[in-house]
Amino acid sequence: MTERAGSADSRQTERRTVRNVPNGAFRADGGGEGGKVLFVVTSHGTLGQAGGEPTGFHLLEAARPWRVLREAGFEIDFASPSGGAAPIDPASLDSTDPDNAALLNNADASRKLRNTLPIERACATDYRCVYFPGGHGAMWDFPDNPHIQRIAADVHDRGGVVAAICHGPAALVNVRNAEGRYLVEGLRIAAFTDEEERATGKAETVPFLLASRLKERGAQHVKADNFRECVVADQRVVTGQNPASAGRLAELLRETLQHGVALNP
Repeated sequence: MTERAGSADSRQTERRTVRNVPNGAFRADGGGEGGKVLFVVTSHGTLGQAGGEPTGFHLLEAARPWRVLREAGFEIDFASPSGGAAPIDPASLDSTDPDNAALLNNADASRKLRNTLPIERACATDYRCVYFPGGHGAMWDFPDNPHIQRIAADVHDRGGVVAAICHGPAALVNVRNAEGRYLVEGLRIAAFTDEEERATGKAETVPFLLASRLKERGAQHVKADNFRECVVADQRVVTGQNPASAGRLAELLRETLQHGVALNP
């Protein structure tokens, strides 16, 4: 299912401005210099605040878009809320998947995942797109992080693309655009559904139900049946429902960045 539609100090003090970019438009420079995409992965490695079972970012949700975008000529950086080594959800560690293996065995990508950039040091003007892979850890350290909110809003305000999958849209629940409105307000958004959360047995563990929270923020939640593919592109925001959506999201994200196809009337 697919729907279309400077210095370290200066980077940390980057000012937000209202850009003359219509909501559905796609600027030629994509809001960044060159073909760089920032993947932001969780730093949170347990279900809950402490002592829970291990989690982290979902490997395939990072690996498949990484492979597709890299083959298309994009340079990819990795950041996280805390910086340093990013935890991988053990349940997603399928080394027999060729995309997972390619990411883990790539020297540059492995180095970047061991040494992720602290998100507070990331500068929106460096990137055409910011992408938030999922994994349950994102539910704890994405929603209230002010630097995540800043870079997502700034990339979008400058005419770039914001993307997220599964629990990755937790990064978007508190993002406001330069006009002060929630970024997801009025947009069609796919994310891990409340029904899927209950099916995994984690509805009482996560701090909130993601799809419900997105709807509270004014999003039009779009979904498929549990664990089936669903990808949506709306006003330069590209989202997917779950790991099964990673392949199509990767393709649509590439098309959006190369050709500006994620435009709504």
